[in-house]
Amino acid sequence: MQPLALVTGFGVALLSSVVPYSVELEALRRIPPRVFGVLMSLEPAVAALCGLVVLGQRLGFSQWLAICLVVGASAGATRTNSTAAPES
Repeated sequence: MQPLALVTGFGVALLSSVVPYSVELEALRRIPPRVFGVLMSLEPAVAALCGLVVLGQRLGFSQWLAICLVVGASAGATRTNSTAAPES
């Protein structure tokens, strides 16, 4: 139980959960839900790119394909939903 380790752990916890969650809630208040949904579906792609650039991690073809399919499905669902006729 070293004080520096506790402070570091607290900082990591704050930066990895509290700050992103607060930013996401604020974004949800300001942008349309369908846009927010697409942006949320991009998170795995951004995380994979960060892992590649910052950590030098490599993903296989099937993993990149899966990320592309999730992002494409979300964008397609949003596009399909936004062009639907309004209900009376």
